[in-house]
Amino acid sequence: MLSLASAAPLAFSAPIAAAVQPARAGAASMLTKEKLAEKLNPAIGYYDPLGLATADFWSQGNDATWGFLRHSEIKHGRVAMAAFVGFCVQSNGIHFPFDFQGGGVSQAQYAAGLSPPEQWDALPFAAKAQIILFIGFLEWWSEFGGQHYMRGGQPGKYPEFKNIPLHKMPNLFDPLGLSKGLSAEQRETKLCAEINNGRLAMLGVFGFYCAEKIPGSVPLLSFIKPYAGEIMGPF
Repeated sequence: MLSLASAAPLAFSAPIAAAVQPARAGAASMLTKEKLAEKLNPAIGYYDPLGLATADFWSQGNDATWGFLRHSEIKHGRVAMAAFVGFCVQSNGIHFPFDFQGGGVSQAQYAAGLSPPEQWDALPFAAKAQIILFIGFLEWWSEFGGQHYMRGGQPGKYPEFKNIPLHKMPNLFDPLGLSKGLSAEQRETKLCAEINNGRLAMLGVFGFYCAEKIPGSVPLLSFIKPYAGEIMGPF
């Protein structure tokens, strides 16, 4: 779930709103990005050794490229945060109490004595297919359900399902409506916090997998059960 696209934006920092700002020339644009980077990490500041902040992917322009990188990092950070929490929960044998697929097959069958990746391996193919297809639908809707993040849309903001008739799915970007009453400054602060937490979660998930596949590589995680399977097996 973590791609090169998610790792690349770690080289620089900026809040989500940066992608929709009008293009500026030369030093002015760079200065803006430097100031934004300071908000995310004052200790490191602006750091872009690969020059990604000034790149032009697929000849779409720098604004579109910036939107792509911002969206990529935010999305993968959210996935990593969910994966980190899920790994901790599943490692402790916590699971839903109801039958997983009916017929008396309980969740315990997939949780007892198995590490998180082993639990995935133990799932029947039909269950894996449902999960992957649903994620595929969410990815498709994020690209075509609203204003695109490379075309002036807000990176990280998931489009609502209001255009789908007879749906009962909540707004995934803010299902509880907690951001409606926030000021622009409060939104920016929270979005910066989310980006930083996502970056930390990506490193945490990498740490879990390294500890599983290379015992002793992460001394603090030496208690994690080694995984004999193939990490990239699902792909």
